[in-house]
Amino acid sequence: MSDTPNAEDRSLDELRHEIEDIDREIVELIARRTYVADTVAAVKDERDLPTTDEGQEERVMERAGENAERFDVDANLVKAIFRLLIELNKVEQRHNRKTD
Repeated sequence: MSDTPNAEDRSLDELRHEIEDIDREIVELIARRTYVADTVAAVKDERDLPTTDEGQEERVMERAGENAERFDVDANLVKAIFRLLIELNKVEQRHNRKTD
């Protein structure tokens, strides 16, 4: 990320504050993704579609890997995070279908 000042020019507190801001943004994005996934689950339920869509999951994982490469982040790490998000969404969908 070229717009980040040299580490030597920033204090440890400033760097930690930036990480706190980024962490907050990550949680906000997870919340947004979860909301949309819940909406997808409601549509699947209304249309009597299965919870698991392996083709869609493969596309998500492929995009995750491509985005990781684009931002020079470990693709295995990014894919592991997305796999976890997908699995948690599926567990929530199955739970909601049983309790409705």
